[in-house]
Amino acid sequence: MGQGATGLAGVLSLAGALPAGTPQLLDVGRTLPPGGDALSHARGLDCWEVRKHNSSEWCHFIRSNPDCRLDGGFLDYLDGVFCVFPPRLLPLAVTLYALWLLYLFIILGVTAEKFFCPNLSAISTNLKLSHNVAEYTAPPRGGGHQGFSLTSPLHGVTFLAFGNGAPDVFSAVVAFSDPRTAGLAIGAVFGAGVFVTTVVAGGIALVKPFTAASRPFLRDVIFYMVAVFLTFVILYLGRIRLGEALGYLGLYVFYVLTVVLCTWIHRRQRGDGLVPPGAWEPEMPTDVEEPEPSSTNSGDYGEEYRPLLPSRETSLRILTSALSPLDCRKWRRKPWYWRLFKAFRVPVELLLLLTVPVVDPDKDDLNWRRPLNCLHILTSPLLCVLTLKSGTYGLYQIQGIFPVWALVTLVASALALIIFITTSNEEPPKYHCVFAFLGFLASTMWINAAATELVNILRTLGVIFQLSNTVLGLTLLAWGNSIGDTFSDLTMARQGYPRMAFSACFGGIIFNILVGVGLGCLLQMTSSQPLVKLEPDSSLVWVLAGALGLSLAFSLVTVPAQCFQLGKAYGLCLIAYYLLFLCVALLTEFRVIHFPTP
Repeated sequence: MGQGATGLAGVLSLAGALPAGTPQLLDVGRTLPPGGDALSHARGLDCWEVRKHNSSEWCHFIRSNPDCRLDGGFLDYLDGVFCVFPPRLLPLAVTLYALWLLYLFIILGVTAEKFFCPNLSAISTNLKLSHNVAEYTAPPRGGGHQGFSLTSPLHGVTFLAFGNGAPDVFSAVVAFSDPRTAGLAIGAVFGAGVFVTTVVAGGIALVKPFTAASRPFLRDVIFYMVAVFLTFVILYLGRIRLGEALGYLGLYVFYVLTVVLCTWIHRRQRGDGLVPPGAWEPEMPTDVEEPEPSSTNSGDYGEEYRPLLPSRETSLRILTSALSPLDCRKWRRKPWYWRLFKAFRVPVELLLLLTVPVVDPDKDDLNWRRPLNCLHILTSPLLCVLTLKSGTYGLYQIQGIFPVWALVTLVASALALIIFITTSNEEPPKYHCVFAFLGFLASTMWINAAATELVNILRTLGVIFQLSNTVLGLTLLAWGNSIGDTFSDLTMARQGYPRMAFSACFGGIIFNILVGVGLGCLLQMTSSQPLVKLEPDSSLVWVLAGALGLSLAFSLVTVPAQCFQLGKAYGLCLIAYYLLFLCVALLTEFRVIHFPTP
């Protein structure tokens, strides 16, 4: 165990300092283990082979094998579990990694819900997008409610779809960035699709039987089936070229235009008048309790208890109140499980409040907090340079003397001082909208950093348990990214919005698969190598693709056959289908069931 100190340093080291073993050809998929001779060992065995060696050789194998290097991320999880922890404490290391994995999902959810989505909404408002069509968009992560939003359909299927699907898309892009983890992206894209279209959709039908919106349902299912079929063809061919990656993004653009055109045609047909919703429109019950505001520093942080009459507050008081993620009165009247979950969220919320500004167009002061926003001028750029490429650029020294982060600190401090002197606490400056773009960038870096750590720790768990990336993607990654949608959609159904929650099941995942796969592969291509190889690591990928296609075909046939009247029988069938699929997938992973590969 003499290598423990070195292993600890490796865990705390920046992954960007590790030498990169980037292959010349971007081979996204299976890594075939070569022979066990000395030459092949020098070139690097498959990292999964580590568990086949004696426990005393684990650390040397991990550090000498290029396939075990984690590209990106701040922590070297493989080095930590096989070098820092002795073999007898492997269960403890796995437990700590599992807890950290759950916390990473919390970070993704909180960042997307309270910082990323509000800033995207503020940007779209600043761009003066029209607000004349009632369009429901998928609810934000972490169980929050987007509710009804009087936005244009273009707004709903672009800006807010990007905000709600940010964790999925960033996870896919990060996973595609490394050929060894691309199976995570494929498994997560297909796995989340099966989970949302069966468990979530079936749960909505069980909670509150309803009549589905016919035309949007048929439109979304058909587009999603086309996207799944396109992905199936790409996997069968084993590669994706530049034109095909652009085709994914082009198909999403076509979907957006279709949504806008259908909405425009419908409005023309009804004469731009307000009429009762038809059989295919989302219902809008009026007896539903108004949801609490979800923007940062509002309902969650004590906005409802502020005095009615305005009062002048000192800068220090404004700063302390703006940085408080807890409201004592709300804490006392909430149940114990809400308090427990909130206690886990407080540290990450405090860090986000310190580094990510939020502009709220619904407030008179646009959520302007002069001392905190001036602090954001310093912390947000520092966050960006220290998280970009895991801090590689931020730690770079200009002329070998002056680090980049110090230069950013000097410039940002001067700019923050100027803004603090030239503004007041009561009225936001005219350029306050710029803070929305700064908050968008900072929250993007937070999500990207969390997604990178998430992918790396899932790959580490795969090495420990000798599981393929595909099964980790269809289970842990897909469940983690879908848990927020599950709770919020079911809550929405109980509150009287089952049709909108059902529409979100199919509309949101279209963005995830088309933009996640298209953008993820496109970013890996270069002018000299406009090709990414996609080789399925096992027959499980085909089980996934077939199960997703079959579930969509089942809904496409049975929902119109029931005249779009969805009840408990339909919900039970979908949930039973998912349980059957999960059993078949796991049996295929453990080679109990064998399927011929194409």
